[in-house]
Amino acid sequence: MELLSADAAGIARAARALAQGRLVAIPTETVYGLGANAFDIEAVARVFEAKKRPTFDPLIVHIAEIGSLDEVAYFPGELARRLAAACWPGPLTLVLPKRERVPGLVTSGLDSVAVRMPAHPVAREIIRLSGVPVAAPSANPFGYLSPTRAEHVVRMLGNEVDFVVDGGACEIGVESTVLDVTGKVPRILRPGGLPRAAIEAVCGPVELAVGAPSRPESPGQLESHYAPRARLRLVQAGALARSPVADADALLFFDESSRRAFHEARTGSGHAGLERVLSSAGDLRQAAAALFDALHDFDQAGVTAIWAERVPAEGLGLAVNDRLWKASDKS
Repeated sequence: MELLSADAAGIARAARALAQGRLVAIPTETVYGLGANAFDIEAVARVFEAKKRPTFDPLIVHIAEIGSLDEVAYFPGELARRLAAACWPGPLTLVLPKRERVPGLVTSGLDSVAVRMPAHPVAREIIRLSGVPVAAPSANPFGYLSPTRAEHVVRMLGNEVDFVVDGGACEIGVESTVLDVTGKVPRILRPGGLPRAAIEAVCGPVELAVGAPSRPESPGQLESHYAPRARLRLVQAGALARSPVADADALLFFDESSRRAFHEARTGSGHAGLERVLSSAGDLRQAAAALFDALHDFDQAGVTAIWAERVPAEGLGLAVNDRLWKASDKS
């Protein structure tokens, strides 16, 4: 594994490596992705192998410009075209009818393919220079915490990846919203970095898929995912102050008022473990960006039990709560 800077030389090396069938972890505005040439089946197979990802879980294909979409998919109607024009580049993945050239391994045998155009300029330039669409799930072992910094990738995947491009911390910090536009009504298959309201402002009402399907239609639909090594217990927003957290060596609060309420309710008893606040002011964008960083910190500290509270279920809060639920101990 070689760490590359996100300068012109590093970007050029990463692009050449992708074109040659190598695995390259690239920064995006959501999380770091483990990139491979989407048309190179051996490279795509290495992605599944490196992540220990089951082949029934499809990958997202990343493009650098709208003109490249025709290589991998097509718009089924004007609504899908309007969404792409309004929301790309950005944290929206569209599930579209696929072209035959896309290997079945990328789509897990589905007739559709998930496509997005990242907003991160380094990611887009790497993809553009490579000359190929890039299949890139999150650059982490399957089911584990997503990486929002290059050091997360290095620590988790090490020599499983050929190059890691260090583009700094990811701005959004949770994966893209996945929207299926192949049916009559668009459906959100995975809440993510683009809030539902922003999508509906473009195309009108959308449905929200509920529960884990027997066969994933897109990445991130499995019931257990994005999990730290520690057991994570999830409680309602603001409920940590009333929760029996004696077995917890780490606490995750939404905002400073929740943390303060917790300690006021336990005057004299306190909490000896680690604590993290996702956003001191209660900003959901800040909370989303800080989520995986906080959980990575807990893992590095070797904690065994985390108690976390939900955040308000609006805007990016839907994505944060989705990740917390999938990471939680549901027993």
